[in-house]
Amino acid sequence: MAIKKVLVIGAGQMGSGIAQVMAQGGMDVVIRDIKDEFVQRGIAGINKNLTKSVEKGKLTAEEKEAIMKRIC
Repeated sequence: MAIKKVLVIGAGQMGSGIAQVMAQGGMDVVIRDIKDEFVQRGIAGINKNLTKSVEKGKLTAEEKEAIMKRIC
């Protein structure tokens, strides 16, 4: 049985990092925290990290968008 969807509790630096790695690995990721603003901040951080990867040529813009679509 393959894992297809994961839940990350906590959207801080570690939680958002875990979520990013899981999404880059092809899994759907749900992020939860005590406040929605924390989740949004974590997702914004992931977006920033992926944008840097695109700028460095490590990812394409299409790959970045596909990764971001796997995170909610």
